Amino acid sequence: MGRHLDTRSRAERGFTLIELMIVVAVIAILAAIVVPTFMREGNKVKAGAEVTPVFAELAIKQEQYKQENGSYKSTAICPPAYSKAGYASATCMATADWVALNVVAPEAKLHCTYEIVAGKVPTPATDNPRGFVFTSPAANWFYILAICGTGATNPPMYFMSSVDTTIQKKNEGT
Repeated sequence: MGRHLDTRSRAERGFTLIELMIVVAVIAILAAIVVPTFMREGNKVKAGAEVTPVFAELAIKQEQYKQENGSYKSTAICPPAYSKAGYASATCMATADWVALNVVAPEAKLHCTYEIVAGKVPTPATDNPRGFVFTSPAANWFYILAICGTGATNPPMYFMSSVDTTIQKKNEGT
């Protein structure tokens, strides 16, 4: 009978400290692998959700500006720097370049910086900006560049032009 109680109490004892430490270590290793991947995917989705409607708004306003003025308009980078917290989109809407284009931001906050470069003739100096595929045509043209990161050597970047309205992506999710 004493033997039976001894076996039963050993079975009810639970896990040893070593076993628990091993489980905690395995969970920590899995978290170290999964959390950065999850964060990258989240940042990619947020940037894409912002860039697509902003690019659409800027492209439409560029076409309207060209109809009224005969050429596209270049803009300074706005917001002037990247912020994880984001800038109120009103910051850009108040700048002279964006006022001239009559831009209405589709987002209350901008997390990426935007720049528009425009030209009337082929300009090899502006071809393939930041490594994106673009060759300036003989007619009026523009391209929009968005950079959605700071401090990184390879921030996520997005590109669209009047020549090709497909949004090109670089370093997305890094």
